[in-house]
Amino acid sequence: MNAPEAPALLSSPLLHLHPNDNVLVAKSALALGQAIPELGVRTRAQVPAGHKIAARRIAEGEQVRKYDTVIGVATRDLEPGDYVHSHNLKLVDYYRDPAFGADVRPVDLVPDAERATFQGFVRADGSVGTRNFIGILSSVNCSATVIKRIAAHFTPEKLAAFPHVDGVAAFAQTSGCGMSSPSEHFDVLRRTLAGYARHPNLAGVLIVGLGCERNQVDALVDSQGLKAGRLMRTLVMQEVGGTRATIEAGIAAIEAMLPEANAARRQPVSAAHLKIGLECGGSDGFSGITANPALGAAMDLLVRHGGTAILSETPEIHGVEFMLTRRAVSPAVGQKLLDRLAWWERYAAGQNAQFNGVVGHGNQAGGLANIFEKSLGSAMKGGTTPLKAVYEYAEPITESGFVFMDSPGYDPVACTGQIASGAQLICFTTGRGSMFGSKPAPTIKLASNTPMYTRLEEDMDINCGVVIDEGVSVPEMGQRIFAQILRHASGEATKSEALGLGDHEFVPWHLGIVS
Repeated sequence: MNAPEAPALLSSPLLHLHPNDNVLVAKSALALGQAIPELGVRTRAQVPAGHKIAARRIAEGEQVRKYDTVIGVATRDLEPGDYVHSHNLKLVDYYRDPAFGADVRPVDLVPDAERATFQGFVRADGSVGTRNFIGILSSVNCSATVIKRIAAHFTPEKLAAFPHVDGVAAFAQTSGCGMSSPSEHFDVLRRTLAGYARHPNLAGVLIVGLGCERNQVDALVDSQGLKAGRLMRTLVMQEVGGTRATIEAGIAAIEAMLPEANAARRQPVSAAHLKIGLECGGSDGFSGITANPALGAAMDLLVRHGGTAILSETPEIHGVEFMLTRRAVSPAVGQKLLDRLAWWERYAAGQNAQFNGVVGHGNQAGGLANIFEKSLGSAMKGGTTPLKAVYEYAEPITESGFVFMDSPGYDPVACTGQIASGAQLICFTTGRGSMFGSKPAPTIKLASNTPMYTRLEEDMDINCGVVIDEGVSVPEMGQRIFAQILRHASGEATKSEALGLGDHEFVPWHLGIVS
């Protein structure tokens, strides 16, 4: 399925998304008995904004289609004007032909000399940052308090002498010991920590451990190919002399890094250096109509300019994975995506989890009946270009273009993995109003509807509700998003940065047992 065009702006209070659909979406709340002239009926229930009504008679057991995609079957006979939601819509799995590569189309790449640019920090290894932080990582929860105390020392007043440093950020985590090692969980944790340690938005890094944990600092550094030096330091509390001594040593280590970090300057670089993590949370019935397809249009532009778009949240492509496998550049890439979904099916077996159909309260209230309907909108963030590669959680992304990184749908975990994989910015669509921020890669939040944007404007960066309210086309909205991405990549603060968010959103994926 290709990215949708802007829905027709009619005098009708309903949105007609595809000619083959047997449901319509309410632009605003519908009252009981409200006339629907084009159907020749009146509504048979109160219908909240973003929710669905039957466009024609739907028999019990018949497939319900939205954007010409199956989102479930009717559990009873439905008449035109009936409210359609989880009370009369059942999630039923069905065969979906992966059709590997059927929709692959060559990308019309913009010539190098004509590509968009942004003002970035070019690092010694050639990578490019959008921010210039110094980061402190804990190898284990036992050193979490210490790294927070070290970071807290560097107040805005103390950093005033270093105006080109965006801050000193502590990335505390709750694992590192009491876990199986070797194990998949252990590998994921180390990969995540290493991804932050080498992230281009960090000018310098300090890693602090306790000394007796399973995730030993020296082994972490060696196993992940990290190189100690002036801007990559380590401390072990049991060797340094305890809590107070480690805090003092950590402060001294950061003070030694600050002058060199402050010497970095932004310079014009190609948008081809950008890696953008794509996230959605607190979604609603408008997310798949406005914000998600518009972000997909922006990512098509980014890919044309040589950049990389990272779609994640594997449970949230369940049911519409064919939209991605049909764009896979090879059967191997498509099969790798299906293999990750099969892993999730085993992982979530017997659990009341999103992968098995149950979406969160906010999604339900916003008009999304089940995971297939949520996935339909979620997948649109990836645009229409070929799927170049599939990566495991926090695995370094080396391919340019549109790629997929396996992750849970839980926003902090998914974004942590994307940043560890190399994303220098996160684009986060929301219909209910997620209050999320991240460091060292800032989050740009895109609202799916104008009422929520107006209510939460202090937290939202972009209003995609104008696609419905003002008739702005999805491609035009994508152009606006792409232009704003370049401004934020160049240093313009996002709303979440202005609010100081991001200090508590580092959440590596916990897979294993705690013992």
